[in-house]
Amino acid sequence: MSEQKKQPIVLLIILVAIILFAAVLLAPEIFKKRPVEKLPSESADVNSKPVAAVKMRLEDIILRARTWGPVYESWFGRQAPDFTLSDITGRQHKLSDYRGKDVVIVFWATWCGPCKMEIPNLIALRNTVSTDNLAILAIASGEPAQQVINFASANRMNYAVLLNDGNLPSPFDKVNYIPCSFFIRPDGKIKLAASGLMSLGEIKAIIQAD
Repeated sequence: MSEQKKQPIVLLIILVAIILFAAVLLAPEIFKKRPVEKLPSESADVNSKPVAAVKMRLEDIILRARTWGPVYESWFGRQAPDFTLSDITGRQHKLSDYRGKDVVIVFWATWCGPCKMEIPNLIALRNTVSTDNLAILAIASGEPAQQVINFASANRMNYAVLLNDGNLPSPFDKVNYIPCSFFIRPDGKIKLAASGLMSLGEIKAIIQAD
């Protein structure tokens, strides 16, 4: 083969060698595993503020209820009649003194099965909502004071347990089925009255509902 014919072949071999050499050098960078970018939800700081819960309409909460139902509906939106009762420590509680905060009034008894099931929910409610924003008044009716005191202590009830003196105004004097709960708005008006067992989620949803 002549020298002139050999020259292009040699140049081609050199060019291919240069390309292969460059490929070997760059291969680690080309095929290096890139970090997977996380979605915002996956990379969120665990200490960041949680997203605020969506408020439900009171009507929707009532429609979804399975273990309780509304009662004394003619009182919804009306001013709750004032009353004063003593708790098991002797301290007096006047309903109007809690104006400016939500109030949950629960009628219950130590012998009532559903009432006992609801107690852990009320304890959890008291542990998670400040007394600056919410008052919980549990009214026991027709039982000896010492029996209620012993029961409240044994079950570590951390909210106000009141003793009914039989002089409550309507509609509170008409409660025939327990547990029965009244939800009072900060302006003192009755938002809802319900008879039956309520979950913690339902109680919180009702408090937050418009």
